[in-house]
Amino acid sequence: MPKVMIVDDDRTTVSLLQTLLELDGFEVILAPDGKTALEKARDTRPDIFLVDYHLMDCDGTEFVKQLRGDALFGKTPVVMTSGLDREEEAMASGSNAFLIKPFDPAELVRIFNQLLE
Repeated sequence: MPKVMIVDDDRTTVSLLQTLLELDGFEVILAPDGKTALEKARDTRPDIFLVDYHLMDCDGTEFVKQLRGDALFGKTPVVMTSGLDREEEAMASGSNAFLIKPFDPAELVRIFNQLLE
């Protein structure tokens, strides 16, 4: 069962995504901000990250840059999301894919499966 870490502080979005991803066979780990996510990631070793562009304690792109600089997560796939078109910034930070909210959960699962192959 692949492990996905959702880094997002929007409880409604996170709750919905957690349910949908668990139904699709993913183990879901939640973190509301970048600092918590890094701490939890070291303990849980997610296979993929879903990161919101706007985090409470930092910009999502800064979080991805921290991941890319960490030997444990330098190559771990990252999908970034935002309500605004931030694809250029997301990809420049090291994200593997970008989705504009609201997005189709089936598209998210398709991207996850593709990145985890």
